[in-house]
Amino acid sequence: MTIASAPARALRIGPIDLDVPVVLAPMAGITNTAFRRLCREYGAGLYVSEMITSRALVERNETTMRLIHHHESETPRSIQLYGVDPKTIAEAVRIIVAEDHADHIDLNFGCPVPKVTRKGGGAALPWKTSLFADIVDQAVKAAGPLPLTVKMRKGIDPDHLTFLDAGRAAEDAGAAAVALHARTASEFYSGYADWSAIGELKQAVTSIPVLGNGDIWSADDAVRMMDETDCDGVVVGRGCLGRPWLFGDLATAFGADPSAGSGTKRVIAPTLGFVAQAFRRHAELLVDFFDDEDHGCRDIRKHVAWYFKGYPVGSDIRTGLATAQSLAHIDEMLAQLDHDAPYPGADAEGQRGRAGRPKRTALPDKWLESREVASDAGEMLRGAEIENSGG
Repeated sequence: MTIASAPARALRIGPIDLDVPVVLAPMAGITNTAFRRLCREYGAGLYVSEMITSRALVERNETTMRLIHHHESETPRSIQLYGVDPKTIAEAVRIIVAEDHADHIDLNFGCPVPKVTRKGGGAALPWKTSLFADIVDQAVKAAGPLPLTVKMRKGIDPDHLTFLDAGRAAEDAGAAAVALHARTASEFYSGYADWSAIGELKQAVTSIPVLGNGDIWSADDAVRMMDETDCDGVVVGRGCLGRPWLFGDLATAFGADPSAGSGTKRVIAPTLGFVAQAFRRHAELLVDFFDDEDHGCRDIRKHVAWYFKGYPVGSDIRTGLATAQSLAHIDEMLAQLDHDAPYPGADAEGQRGRAGRPKRTALPDKWLESREVASDAGEMLRGAEIENSGG
């Protein structure tokens, strides 16, 4: 397999220099320490934690405190925060800085989940321009020398776009970079990402890096996004599910692998044995992360279909891997595979994860009537954090 290579391109986010312009997107229940370590073993870039609720961090919720932990091999360390209250987010940022939990902080304004948006959080929040600007401003000030970035969506729906206003506001507040998932909240993950919006944002925000997110299923997609939009880097989410070696392909595509040479470059075409080895390593790292073999083996179950998409793996083995309670049981199942089975090509490519369907975004009553927050909205907004407390 080959890809069209791009010129070597580094990415600078504040004081952090990255060899390749690639960021692992935060994904709930996925981008824990185990998965980040695995992806890092294959490639380079910035690997962001699962979304952490600022209120839960301030309250020192036990689960949250475990989620913000990084393995000693992880550098630079990155944490994504979610919140709706400027003071609470600023306090969470101060804790991260004072206790040296991270080298980079990202703020989430892109979550489309109804239980978040119906309280005014996530992708609904940038509609309230002053609140959005205040959150970013206070968070940047609390971060001090740590670079703080913003991830967002195009807006609520096609009639209520926010990304250009939010991008400029983040830039004015001192954010170190902005990232755009080129879909609206109402699209969820359906259809195709509108890469032209990333190009628009790049033209509007000129003093800090602009990163693009959406429909990067391969290294070719990443190169093409940067060529078409002139963005400064890419954020990879669902495309790496069951395929952590994608970060190796990306490093090759962007010239970070000196052994790859110039011109057209080869990318990984994994045999079934290669995939089985990656799956086993992921399970091992999950056991280490949870410090519990049963818990780690239960957590790897959701990854089975992603890893073995397109490969000749019978239903009995898939079922066995999806019910395994020990690493020994996983080894027994993997030993039954034909490790020499070649890469299946197109059958293993394309979309991964649930796309959902376009639907009307759940919002607070009268949310769209004004770009400012109503004086009595404080309690409702606090509910957007409480519902998600615990990380």
